[in-house]
Parts: sequence; C-alpha cells; structure tokens
Amino acid sequence: MQLIQNTPDLSAYLAASGVIDHRHPVVREIAARLAGDATDSYDYARAAYEYVRDAVPHSRDSGDPRVTWRASDVLELGTGICHAKAHALAALLRAEDIPTALCYQRLADDDGGGHLVHGLVAVRFRGGWHRQDPRGNKPGVHASFSLDGERLAWTPRPESNELDYRVLYAEPHPAVLAALRAASDRDHLWQSLPTAL
Repeated sequence: MQLIQNTPDLSAYLAASGVIDHRHPVVREIAARLAGDATDSYDYARAAYEYVRDAVPHSRDSGDPRVTWRASDVLELGTGICHAKAHALAALLRAEDIPTALCYQRLADDDGGGHLVHGLVAVRFRGGWHRQDPRGNKPGVHASFSLDGERLAWTPRPESNELDYRVLYAEPHPAVLAALRAASDRDHLWQSLPTAL
C-alpha cells in the first residue's frame, strides 16, 4: 500500500505541538533514558515503540476510565487508547529527530455493532514510511516493531467494511482529536469516536 503525506514538507513530521509535545520534560526524560540504552536510531525507535506498547496500558484493556490525548499526559499518567498511545509514540520518536506520522484504520468495533477509527503511527526509515501499531498486545492481538513488513495488531477485512487509510498526518485528524478532547471518560469517548474519516 502506498502511503501519502498530507503535507510534502518532511519537517512537519518532526514538529512539536500542543498534542505531540515532544519538548515537554516528561517526554524528554523518557526519550533520554531510552536513547541512552540505544545503539542507533533504529534501536531507539524499536525501544520507544516497545515502551509505549508495553508500559502504557490501553485504557480499555486496563479498565481505566481516564481519557488522555496529549503525549506528555499519556506518558505521565500511563494510560490511553490507541490514538493517545500513537501521540505518545510520535512524541518520543520526534524527540530524537525521527520523522513520525499519524495514520488510521477503520475497523469493526469489538461488539460487532459498528466501526471505529483505529490510530497508528508511521516512521520514516530507509527512504520510506513504515506503519507501527503501539496499541498494546493482549490475547489474540500481537503487534511488533518492524521495517520489514507490517506487524500490526489488525489487518482490515474488506468483507467487514474495514480499511486502511493511506494518508499520513503530521497532526491528529481533527475528528479524532475533537472526540478525545470532548470526552468526559472512556465510555463517553467510545460512543463519540469517529466511525470513518
């Protein structure tokens, strides 16, 4: 699948913002610790991915009702849904000058009653973009960091009207961010997440 940048300027995928706040002290401290143990940028990217995937539980899996969306809050509070975890991973990667985009899938929700937009990141290595899913593993869901073929949590099933969105965003999609910011708790968020982009 060919991924398409929504802006041609690669520097946009390194920028700090109110959501991907990679200059925040919490983000900088975790990035410095992970970078201190890494041998190169690829090793750092893998370590950052595994940190967000494994050390920040997906709030639906853990039962945490709090909604986070700012990268520093996700890392400090240690909770978030897929979108929040993607923001945290983007911040950690951009903190070490690794271009990182946000990208999305449309998947059937767990109860089969509709669809939800699922959040991922894409990292730029070897002259191309490589999608990664920091959602967090659980029984039946296994994702890992890879530049040699995708190892995402889910592969969309066209027969269930699931799909991959090809656009790579420098900032969160406005519909996703609006739902995150407006939600009073995770249950409310689950009812207001976009079903398509």
